[in-house]
Amino acid sequence: MKKALIISKTEASIKAAASLLDGGGWDEPICALSISDAERKISENDFQLILINAPLNEENGLSFACKCARRTKACVALVVRKDKYLDAFDMVSEHGVIVISKPVNVRLFKNLVEFSIAYRERLTESAVEAEKLKNELEEVKVVNRAKLLLMQCLSMSETQAHRYIEKQAMNRRTSKLKIAKQVIRTYQN
Repeated sequence: MKKALIISKTEASIKAAASLLDGGGWDEPICALSISDAERKISENDFQLILINAPLNEENGLSFACKCARRTKACVALVVRKDKYLDAFDMVSEHGVIVISKPVNVRLFKNLVEFSIAYRERLTESAVEAEKLKNELEEVKVVNRAKLLLMQCLSMSETQAHRYIEKQAMNRRTSKLKIAKQVIRTYQN
């Protein structure tokens, strides 16, 4: 089930916003009547959707929507009055916030939210994969540096240096990276 946070200034508007999520595989939404309450709930939960029904009691909701988009992995949707739509869109769309005007077209809302959630999940997966590749590349660089030092200092061939690092890693039940770092510390000077 997916988790949603609804932020609005009245209980009635929260109930109306919650009805937008009916039948979409959502848990019972968590609700907040203030930004401080919403921030606390965001720190305690991982949400797939943060729905802000603007304006809020403390502010118009635009800067809070941008803050949520920057600091969370959630899809952030901002619902505004029709006459405020263009201004809101201009201010928050570059931050990845979906802006929807009232009255809300339920089908359009659901499509936008599902698309945004799927897109954010793909971005997250890509970031994880990029980090993994970055770490692998760093390991290759360190191991190659260690092999070069073994070749220079101990007159090993590249094959012998590679085999030495692999064998030490297996014998000590540790990673090639750790062995390579030890070789670098030993032979660098």
